[in-house]
Amino acid sequence: MSEMIKITLPDGSAREVESGTTPAQIAADIGPGLAKAALAAKIDGEIRDIMRPLEADTDLALITSRDEEEALELARHDYAHVLAEAVQKLYPGTQITFGPSTDDGFYYDFAPAGDPFTDEDLPKIEEEMKRIIAADKPLHREVWERDDLIARWEKDGEKFKAEWAAELPEGDEISVYWSGDDWMDMCRGPHLASTGKLDPKAFKLMRVSGAYWRGDQRNPQLSRIYGTGWLNKKQLNAHLVRLEEAAKRDHRKLGQEMDLFHIQAEAMGSIFWHPKGFVMWRELEAYMRRAIDGAGYEEVKTPQIMDAKQWEQSGHWGKYRENMFVVPDEIPSTEDDAPLVSSDADMMAIKPMNCPAHVLIFRQGIKSYRDMPLRLFEHGCCHRNEPHGALHGLMRVRQFTQDDAHIFCREDQIVEEVRAFCALADRVYRDMGFESYAIKLALRPEQRYGSDADWDKAEDELRQAVVDAGMATEEYGWEELPGEGAFYAPKLEWHLTDAIGRTWQVGTIQSDRVLPERLDASYVAEDGARHRPVMLHRAIFGSYERFIGILIENYAGKMPLWLAPTQAVVATIVTDANDYAKEVAGKLKAAGLRVEADLRNEKINYKVREHSVGKTPNILVVGMREAEEGKVALRRLGQKEQQILPVDEAVAMLQAEARAPDMKSED
Repeated sequence: MSEMIKITLPDGSAREVESGTTPAQIAADIGPGLAKAALAAKIDGEIRDIMRPLEADTDLALITSRDEEEALELARHDYAHVLAEAVQKLYPGTQITFGPSTDDGFYYDFAPAGDPFTDEDLPKIEEEMKRIIAADKPLHREVWERDDLIARWEKDGEKFKAEWAAELPEGDEISVYWSGDDWMDMCRGPHLASTGKLDPKAFKLMRVSGAYWRGDQRNPQLSRIYGTGWLNKKQLNAHLVRLEEAAKRDHRKLGQEMDLFHIQAEAMGSIFWHPKGFVMWRELEAYMRRAIDGAGYEEVKTPQIMDAKQWEQSGHWGKYRENMFVVPDEIPSTEDDAPLVSSDADMMAIKPMNCPAHVLIFRQGIKSYRDMPLRLFEHGCCHRNEPHGALHGLMRVRQFTQDDAHIFCREDQIVEEVRAFCALADRVYRDMGFESYAIKLALRPEQRYGSDADWDKAEDELRQAVVDAGMATEEYGWEELPGEGAFYAPKLEWHLTDAIGRTWQVGTIQSDRVLPERLDASYVAEDGARHRPVMLHRAIFGSYERFIGILIENYAGKMPLWLAPTQAVVATIVTDANDYAKEVAGKLKAAGLRVEADLRNEKINYKVREHSVGKTPNILVVGMREAEEGKVALRRLGQKEQQILPVDEAVAMLQAEARAPDMKSED
């Protein structure tokens, strides 16, 4: 007789079943509707295949399409496997590598037997994927011995899979998944019960790009096929509409149309800001200075380059060395093939972050407990050697400027300082037009510095501050993220939701007890002894480059008037109105507005179209009638109607609308 085990369901009810019973069988016992809807099982909190036998007492929850996050992850994982199977059937000799799910779909990397894949291959691959889904092939798991699996991969000519399997620890359980009985892949799982659980109308292959084995450009080049996958066609169509809207909002396209910036090979990963783009930068910088002045920060400026020993002491050298720009202590001779010659400089590195330099400022002079909290702010320019393939417009760059600050405080001040930062960040994001955002607490990673006791305190302090701010609620998307903290500190993260529903992680605050210890920062406490301060690392924009990119995409280039590079254009209908146009432009400029006068001998419709493409928010059209009556015809961006207004009334109205947000402290 088989051993009986106890299965506890989410409603608290329990069932006794034979060991070896599958979650699918339990779903069928509960009812045919659940049997059909169940996609996978959550076993003691871990997601597993619905056909995988249960062998011990278990808490069991069945996952259906209503559990959208888990269901999507499963479906996308399966779409990736179906993609790999389809490619190998259509293109024999193609080797498979890895195929993870992504935030909106999946991809798989291949080593083609012939020419690299192109976008023209995608329709054919899609059709083969649909045939595999229609075949409803069972997906079943097997456990293999490592040596047997390596031998199988080598026999099949799968050198990439064999290499990966050979690096797995001896004794590890290595699982493979079969699609039917004719195709398999090495995978931890879980998977759906069969390919037929996927909706053949709910996926689309999007594009092909190059990739390198394990992301290293020294390794063989691969073909990466990207796809998007969903639970049903309605979700897919909604996603494609979002992509279409996102393409219209692409900050790179709008940046060119609005003449804001450009990027070129001579400084790849760095931004050439044009006058109009730098107007936006300056307005944001001025806004942030008003914000920090009102919140009690002191602005500093630190060196761009520091001795490598400083980065070793801080711990960044071991973590970020490969992404740092280093100035070596030897330089090439000017003669061809000559050996390196000594430089006068020690090994130096351009700063990838500002925090160690701020500690060095804190250490100047003796600090007392009465000096705390000390809030040091810097518009800090940093450099990180990001891989070329990761660079993306303003969103991922090698040179960037942070709205960076570090608060040195006593233990008893931490919660209040973090609470005040939560309130400050809230005002900033709302001023920028983001009414919806989520706050998440990123908890200790597996690899970290510092004691567990210090991590316990830091996590509790951040958590308590959000509670005190009234933001640890569903309204603010409050969530805790295990393992997502920095190597030296837990952190709060702010995730903004933009106008088309995308989320962007921007601001952070981290509670750090590690760096003050490593860099020997101390203050004289009330008891006369030296104590370590706690260092709160914080930023709201994150970086100016990326935040400007987010703003451009959020507003589709139609910036709030106070941020618009050109706030108004006075455009003439006829050249006889040029003098009046100059007079109107002069009044707008005297009122503090950024204004241009378009006096070109072009048709007014041409001028209006051109300035609309450039996202100028206000066009004041003037002809001889307007000149005689002292009026303007005001056209708003995106509106067909125009207002006929006396010039002084138009100037006063635009002046009021163009006022930047007031950042007086509320604390």
